[in-house]
Amino acid sequence: MAMGALAVWAGSEAVLPAHLVGMALAGSVGRDAALVKRLRAITIGLLTPFYFLRAGYFVSIPAVILAPFGVIALLVAEIAAKVVSVYPVARVLKAPHKDAMYTTLLMASGLTFGTISALFGLSNKIIDDSQYSTLVAAIIGTAVVPTLIANRFYLPHHFLPKDEAALDTPAHEAEVEAALEDSEVRS
Repeated sequence: MAMGALAVWAGSEAVLPAHLVGMALAGSVGRDAALVKRLRAITIGLLTPFYFLRAGYFVSIPAVILAPFGVIALLVAEIAAKVVSVYPVARVLKAPHKDAMYTTLLMASGLTFGTISALFGLSNKIIDDSQYSTLVAAIIGTAVVPTLIANRFYLPHHFLPKDEAALDTPAHEAEVEAALEDSEVRS
């Protein structure tokens, strides 16, 4: 909270330091499963709703309806940029085509940093309300559309347990952790 207050005092967004600290600590904190669960519960249950309520409060639905081509153009540009930048890296790291596409499409979301940037632009009068609304609609689209495509066409079934009841077992958690460690070793 102190870092958020410092960010607001400096003219930035309060959530930006939390986002940057989260990215910086992801590797070391991610190894402690209990800590990750607690952080997720606090973040998703307490902090995230306030941020997204604030970001969503400024969206004008009529502005989004009046600019569908702007939303679509920004959505396509964002997804294309991610495909061009992530897919080749996934292939260089020897991921099969389907796995590389799945990773690429899931990485196409710019939800957190995109909304932070849009809210910063609105707060500092860099963009107006209608531009903000168009940007946020496209940003939300980058979280939804690629995820739907990835899960429909590129879902890596070979990493999923054979039966749904196995999802809640400690053995499944061990398999997932082993797969993650294996992918970290490859990268």
